Amino acid sequence: MADQSNRISQLKIDRSTAAVSGRSWLWPGLIAAAVIVALLSWAVLRQGAGAVRVETDIARNPPSVAVADSVLDASGYVVARRQTTVSSKVTGKVVEVFVEEGMRVEKDQVVAILDDTSQQVQLSLAKAQAEASRAALQEIDARLRNARLERDRLRNLAKRGLTSTSSVDAVEATFDELAARLDTGRENVKVAERNVAVAQDALSNMTIKAPFAGMVVSKNAQPGEMISPVSAGGGFTRTGICTIIDTDSLEIEVDVNEAYIQRVQPGQRVSATLDAYSDWRIPAEVIAIIPTADRQKATVKVRIALLERDERVLRDMGVKVAFLDADAPATPDNESQDTRGVLISGEALRSDSAGDFVWHIIDGTVERRAVQVSGPRDRTKILVISGLAPGETIVRSSESPLVAGQTITND
Repeated sequence: MADQSNRISQLKIDRSTAAVSGRSWLWPGLIAAAVIVALLSWAVLRQGAGAVRVETDIARNPPSVAVADSVLDASGYVVARRQTTVSSKVTGKVVEVFVEEGMRVEKDQVVAILDDTSQQVQLSLAKAQAEASRAALQEIDARLRNARLERDRLRNLAKRGLTSTSSVDAVEATFDELAARLDTGRENVKVAERNVAVAQDALSNMTIKAPFAGMVVSKNAQPGEMISPVSAGGGFTRTGICTIIDTDSLEIEVDVNEAYIQRVQPGQRVSATLDAYSDWRIPAEVIAIIPTADRQKATVKVRIALLERDERVLRDMGVKVAFLDADAPATPDNESQDTRGVLISGEALRSDSAGDFVWHIIDGTVERRAVQVSGPRDRTKILVISGLAPGETIVRSSESPLVAGQTITND
């Protein structure tokens, strides 16, 4: 029985040994997991705290040497210094219009004809009155000649005592009366001739001519419509036949902020670029600075002359101008731009005691990059002549201050 009891006892499991063995691997595992979680949390928190959201910019070659050498940029429009809306001097009905938009006209070319029926009648009447005045003048002149002969004859008879003094006095009075009527008749002829001239002028006003050579940019009236030099107010009477501009008088008008007007001088070289032809640089120069400011916009108007004429330049086109530095060399636009530097946004440039610099982006982090700047620093675009290459990405603005090596995001 004792042997059987010993054998049974050997079959029992020693639970104290198993418990100790299980706890030996459980606690180190829990500790290791906690450390890993803490490290991951710390890494995530550090990354979230260090990443700064930024807006980026790309360094680009200036579009031209002229733009790189500019001291001020502005925008404006092409305007015609000489333009007119051709109208009539009197109210009348349009019979025919000879122009269309885009047609070129010469000085005194007929652009329209008005109904001249009444003017033709007035001219005929004035001519008839002039003829009647001339006929009356001839009649008076003939009677005056007879009166002169009669006066001279009676004077001779009176000297010989063959006629009375009263007869001589009567013929003298008749002669003086006819002489006065002759003078009146001559004045009446002059008045009649002037009436003819007035009627002819009224008739000529029915033919509307171009006041100068130019281009028709709008056609405002059609045959059958009424036209008047003043507005009728009802909308049924036109005030002009067409609008003509002198293409040789096209120039540029820009509004310059009054804070920068000291950078503009009469005769200053300008590079102009039409919005429609961004690759075409037009040489220009400042004509004048209008000596008054717009108090609401705080700007001063500047007139700029185009030194090249081309059919592509149209009135009211948008244009951007670059006012060039007077000391800048006159370098052709087709010269290589590699030595002229790059343009960056004005917001991207930063400065401290060490000098000018930008934040250059490399693999999601930023590094400080020292740069050298040419020209004014308060422009929307700044020329960097060293320190950056075309195509490099930089920070334009950030939501918080940056430090070298900091992680950034621009999502």
